[in-house]
Amino acid sequence: MNPLNVFPSRRVAYAFGFAVCAALMAYAYYLQYVKELEPCPMCWFQRGALLLMAIVFLIGAIVKTEKRGAVMLAIGSALTGGLGIFLAARHLYIQSLPADQLPSCGMGITYMLDAFPFLDVLSRTLKGSVECNKIDLILGLPIPAWTLIFFVLAVIAAFLLINHRAKSAI
Repeated sequence: MNPLNVFPSRRVAYAFGFAVCAALMAYAYYLQYVKELEPCPMCWFQRGALLLMAIVFLIGAIVKTEKRGAVMLAIGSALTGGLGIFLAARHLYIQSLPADQLPSCGMGITYMLDAFPFLDVLSRTLKGSVECNKIDLILGLPIPAWTLIFFVLAVIAAFLLINHRAKSAI
């Protein structure tokens, strides 16, 4: 049995996925601007992956999809979610390192994007810095762990939606 059959249609399920992405992005901005947790460069890239995942779900919510369209959306979800999984896993790895094994404080993401080509910024970010080693816990887990969990669940859900059966009107 497909657990996503609680939704009356694929479009509603995709809309729910989009709403979750939007809520997570809103929570990230809440943490940044209200709780004053400054995101590290790795966090910014994870937000980018979340935005891409939101776009995939929004397309699914807007466009009526048959099984073939759901397959395409699942592939898009796997690509964007795979990027998010990679970034979150890398962030967790960086957080597991002792601070003396990381490069010293790096430049801010805004400065790097202004001063360097994008691929150079990405390379510098993936190497990590002391800023990425700061661990803020939400319900006992670091933020990148929650991000990783979300991306894994979102990709699984997108693939489960391939075989979604619309509820018939009774």
